[in-house]
Amino acid sequence: MAIFTPSPNVGPLQVAVPDEGKTLPVTREEIVVVTDPRSQTAEQFRGLRNSIVALNPEGAPRTVVVTSSLRGEGKSVAAVNLALALGEMPGTRVLLVDANMHAPAVEEYMSLPRRQGLSDLLSGRLPLDHAIRATCVPSVAVIGAGSASRNPSELLASERMKTLLSTLKRRYSYVVLDTPEATTTSDASLLGAITDGVVLVVRQNTTPRQYVEQSYNMLESLGANVLGTLLTGAHMADTARGRR
Repeated sequence: MAIFTPSPNVGPLQVAVPDEGKTLPVTREEIVVVTDPRSQTAEQFRGLRNSIVALNPEGAPRTVVVTSSLRGEGKSVAAVNLALALGEMPGTRVLLVDANMHAPAVEEYMSLPRRQGLSDLLSGRLPLDHAIRATCVPSVAVIGAGSASRNPSELLASERMKTLLSTLKRRYSYVVLDTPEATTTSDASLLGAITDGVVLVVRQNTTPRQYVEQSYNMLESLGANVLGTLLTGAHMADTARGRR
């Protein structure tokens, strides 16, 4: 297993300024649920949301891991769009957690500055209420990955992480966790085993079938409930814009 080495270009992170994210609009074009809400792609993320909600007929709080077999398949984009699509449902409160301490991306996609977050929280350096950050979408909050850690897997496998998930389920309708790819670290499997479900992202015509099968089998063998796969990179006619 690879041990993460902090980048020399990343300095010490500061605690988030309260509510600083409320005035920062999401501008990344990949986050289509916000930037292009009537597009076919946005509707596909709503379809994924509806499928996950349908698997939860009692409406209980749920924790969902989003991962992939390999890097570059679009899992972070999928995690952010899924969280925002869930947040569109009336009365739903969503927390988006960047659990990828190797290559954090959630804050960038949400147009938020990097601040202390999950690693600091799990290390006992940051209280929960200072780790949770508001965004420009009132129903969706974020916990960033936080400061660089030499052993993210150790933090994610801790009892503190299990306790944190239990606490978050009492506060939020859905907790969506972006994780590293499943074949290169144990992080996705560790979290998959202690959450309610896993969505496996697969890029069309890119991900070799054997890696998808390997990831699926590995996640299930370690106790994860794989809800299904999400295909990214598919090209299709956009039929959503003509709707009224």
